[in-house]
Amino acid sequence: MTDQREVSIVRRPGRALSAEDGLDSLLAAYHLQTEAEKRTPVADVDGLPERYRAEISDPRIAFADDVVLVALSGSTAVGCLVVTAPVDGRSEVKRLWTDPAYRGRGIASELLGGALAQAAESGASAVRLSVWKWRTGAIALYERFGFAVTESWDDRGQLVCMERAV
Repeated sequence: MTDQREVSIVRRPGRALSAEDGLDSLLAAYHLQTEAEKRTPVADVDGLPERYRAEISDPRIAFADDVVLVALSGSTAVGCLVVTAPVDGRSEVKRLWTDPAYRGRGIASELLGGALAQAAESGASAVRLSVWKWRTGAIALYERFGFAVTESWDDRGQLVCMERAV
């Protein structure tokens, strides 16, 4: 796990996000890497699909009803994760990302643990997520946290859908 003096996890409702959070940079890196992994690389944020550009340009609006967890090293954002408000008793985890320079320090585990706590506090009975099948490290992390593969709710190929009780 991380040294607690080094990295802290901050929970922010979507409406409480600010331009200084550094979340935009993390989301940009996440989406650019994802597009490259899907073999549809783009040169910069302007080449991303509109829905992703909207998240990056104004996460406060994109995640207004959600809770965003941000991992900070000092005042620098080094990781993020979005937990949606429950719908039909389920919250969803999205956009788990750790800056590559900070990987291997337990940040993703801390973010995921915080997401599960947030889901429980919000009254969700289950948490679900989808992950690209080639992200084997992420899948292994989710399995360590008790997530299991479930029937897909997403029609995009190569996505693994997972869920666990809260």
